[in-house]
This record gives sequence, structure tokens and C-alpha cells, in this order.
Amino acid sequence: MRRYSFAPTLILAVLAAATLSTAPVLAQGQQTPQILPLKPPPPPPIKPYTPVAAKPPVAYDDAAFVAFRKQLSDVAAKKDRGALAKLVVAQNFFWIQDKDMADPKKPGVDNLANAIDLAAKDGSGWSTLGGYGNEPTAAELPDRKGVFCGPADPTIDPQAFEALGKATQTDPSEWGYALKDGVEVHAAAQPNSPVVEKLGLNLVHVLPDSAAPTDPNTPAFLHVATPSGKSGFIAMDAIAPLGGDQMCYTKDSSGWKIAGFFGGASQ
Repeated sequence: MRRYSFAPTLILAVLAAATLSTAPVLAQGQQTPQILPLKPPPPPPIKPYTPVAAKPPVAYDDAAFVAFRKQLSDVAAKKDRGALAKLVVAQNFFWIQDKDMADPKKPGVDNLANAIDLAAKDGSGWSTLGGYGNEPTAAELPDRKGVFCGPADPTIDPQAFEALGKATQTDPSEWGYALKDGVEVHAAAQPNSPVVEKLGLNLVHVLPDSAAPTDPNTPAFLHVATPSGKSGFIAMDAIAPLGGDQMCYTKDSSGWKIAGFFGGASQ
């Protein structure tokens, strides 16, 4: 359930407001100096970069886990908190951001509700829960035996990725990976626009001017730079970001349960 999100760019507006509010008080007869509007710096030129392979994660096909995810999706659709409580560990639920945010005095379902903002009036918390129910990938945590988290991460050579970040002066949040081989890169943010390139199973640089569509009926696209040095647009549902929130699960004698969460709402 990893999706790219977008925040409005407020920096220029804040700077402009600060400039106007701190304008000097002039003596009578002095001319007010002209304040030119701030302009954002031009975007850096698109340059080729070394392709780094990113193998997408595969579905975790344990039959009991598949059935559990179906049950979770049904609970989310009905917004049934009582039924959800039966799908969450009663104790030792973890909620990791920069530290464990879970309250050990509260039941697991209460901590989960806080982590995904289940009480949101717009129902987004339940939608988030349903999204995890529909997420087929999961992988065992190296440091928590028996705990599986999804969406699973792609397989990437960490040293190659580190070298790529240094060469391009970027950080991991600026990269994504194609969910299948041959994803089309379009000349414009329209599905019927010309295809300028097709991606392999590599990391792709997501450019900072990517923005959500103003028309909700319009397919969402991301502006990307390809390894060959071309720029274009990729359908948002064809690419996944690196990192992001993860739901975690464990299996006991009664079956699968939600065991924890990585990320989530700030407190």
C-alpha cells in the first residue's frame, strides 16, 4: 500500500510574506524600494545515470495469510472495530517511527487505531486498512523472526544504490521502482501521449515537480527521469516508492494477527 503523496509547496509563499512583513519603515519622502517577486531556481538538467536493478517483491502465498487478508479487507469495508480487535494481537503490539510509539498499557487494536488514524472523519483510516488487506506482498523481518511485513521491499544492491545517490546527489525518497518490466514512459501526463521509452526492472528517479492531478477523474502520473537521461511521465500505479509504511503480521495457534506497524500518523 505504498503510494506517492504530494504536499503543497509553501516555501516561496512563506518567504514572500516574510519579506513583505519585515519591510523597513521609511522616513517621510523616501521612496519605497521595489520588491521583486521571488522566483524558484531552474530545475537541474536531466542527466543519464547508472541503472540499478530493482526486483519487485513477490506475493506471499501462504494460504492462511491470503484468507486472513480477505478477512481484513471485509472488516475494513464494514468499519467493524470489534471484529478488527480479534485480528490484532492483544499485547506486545509495536508501532515504530523513530522509536516505539505503542502504549503497552493499551490493547493492540487501540495502538493500531492511533497508528493509522482509524478515527479520521473522512474514513481514510479504514481505507488505509483495506489497502493493506489487498496488499499481496510480505517478507519476514531479519531481526524479528516470525514477523512478516508488507508491502515487502524490492531486492536492490545496497552498495549500488548508495553509489547512485552520491553520483546524482539525491536521497532515497526521490526514487521508485517499476512494478513490472516494460513500463511505458509517456511524453506527457496522458495515457494516449507518445511513448518515449520503456523501463526495465530498475530504479527510476521521480522528479520534484510531480503533482497530483487537479481533476480526480484524470489518471495520476509521475514525472520521472530515466537512466538514459530522458524525462517523461509514468502512470502512478505502475511504480512504487522505496520505503514507506508497512503493516506487520505474526501467526499463532489461532491464526494470523496484526502484530505491528512501521510509520503512521504523527503524535
